[in-house]
Amino acid sequence: MLGLVGMPEQIWLVVESVDMRKGVEGLTAMAQLALGHSPYSGAAFVFHNRSGSRLKVLLWDAQGVWLCQRRLHEGSFVWPKIQPGHQAGDRVFSLTQAQWVWLIAGVDWQKLSAKLNPNWQV
Repeated sequence: MLGLVGMPEQIWLVVESVDMRKGVEGLTAMAQLALGHSPYSGAAFVFHNRSGSRLKVLLWDAQGVWLCQRRLHEGSFVWPKIQPGHQAGDRVFSLTQAQWVWLIAGVDWQKLSAKLNPNWQV
C-alpha cells in the first residue's frame, strides 16, 4: 500500500462487486465466510463497487484493522472478470505489489506483463 499502511505480502482482489456501505465487520465476514480466507493473516482484501469507480481495502495488522477507500473521479478501476461457470476459488484474484500500484493508479495492470519473444535478436 502507499502512504501510512504497510505493503502486505498478499493482496487479494474480490472479483464480485460489494455494497460500499459495508464496514469492517461486514467485509471481514465476507473475507472469512464467503471467500474462505482468514482476514487476520496480514493479507489485504480489496473490494469494489458495481460501477468500479470505488474500492475499499481491508487489512488487519498486528495492532488493529485498516479500512481505506479510494475513488476515481473519472473512469473505473480495471478488475478481473468472473468467468462463466466459475468455481468458488475464482472469487478472489491474487495481485503482486507492482500490479497493485498500477491498479490504484487507474492503469490496466492486466496488460502490463511483458512476454519475451524467444526469437528476438539485437
